[in-house]
Amino acid sequence: MSVRRVLVVTSGALFVRGGHMVIAEETAAAFRRAGYLAEVLVTPQNRFGRQLSAYTATWLTDVGLTADGHPVDHVVSFRFPSYAVRHPRHVCWLNHRMREYYDLWERFTRGLGRKGKLKEGVRRQLFHALDGYLLRSNVTRLVAQSKTIQARLQRFGGIGSDLLYPPAPERPYRCDGYGDYVFAVSRLHPLKRLDLLVEAAGLMKNGSLGVKIAGSGEDEPKLRARIRELGLEGRVELLGAIDDAALVDHYARCRAVFFAPWNEDFGFVTQEAFRSAKAVITAPDSGGPAELVVSGANGRVASADPQAMAEALDAMADVHEAERLGQGALATSRSHTWEQAVQELLRA
Repeated sequence: MSVRRVLVVTSGALFVRGGHMVIAEETAAAFRRAGYLAEVLVTPQNRFGRQLSAYTATWLTDVGLTADGHPVDHVVSFRFPSYAVRHPRHVCWLNHRMREYYDLWERFTRGLGRKGKLKEGVRRQLFHALDGYLLRSNVTRLVAQSKTIQARLQRFGGIGSDLLYPPAPERPYRCDGYGDYVFAVSRLHPLKRLDLLVEAAGLMKNGSLGVKIAGSGEDEPKLRARIRELGLEGRVELLGAIDDAALVDHYARCRAVFFAPWNEDFGFVTQEAFRSAKAVITAPDSGGPAELVVSGANGRVASADPQAMAEALDAMADVHEAERLGQGALATSRSHTWEQAVQELLRA
């Protein structure tokens, strides 16, 4: 019997490489390690306001045969509009629909005028109907990447799904000890709440524990200004964008990892920190991260206010406590493997 061919389908914006692309590439790599032929197909993703053409182009994309005429045996899709592809064995491992028309609707329409709200309201109804049809009738199985995503599917459409957390990307994770700083890595965006970390750092009782934040984005000027205002230049450092080797190195050497976004779909940071034997500090409303962090066992879950976060950070001043929680995190990571994910995704 010939090796089964698996097509991994996702969408992407030009010159943007988000976490969904990492998941797609890691999924294809996991299938290849398991002995399958696997490729990643990136569907059209037009700019906001022209999404319908992207859905249409994806619907019309032929994913039944390879270029040399061999059948594609299995399809795994991810975010909108990739689940519009048509195939008889199609598993959607959903990370998110167009969030501006779902859980981010109020935030999205806050600055719009009456005409803008009316126009976007019509589009919202259209995509709710379109997504509802595709996720119920166009896929043979729907799998959510977190309970947060499952809840959104139920809230917006009453759509049922199975659950499968993505494992961490395959990198040479290690633990070199528990250094003198808390590490955070994310796009510098309001939803990632790095400002919460900066404010908490200013309230910490222990001044020996520093903070290093990796990433770039629109919030960088605001964060730099606040760091200066709080007199934290010597303790809070913005590293900018870093490569994979530096990322693994910071995971290996930090005391713990801060990851407390608002209502995150999933987020690899938690799994990567766990693989590096590092505790994760998060918030109850952080979505996917809060599902994996058990406070006192593999990290800390603290209210999303600066004082509560400062207390959680101060707890990491005890290196023995950080190590205890880090070992709990490492144990948690062993229950999420790509071998298991491949078998689950093949079950159509």
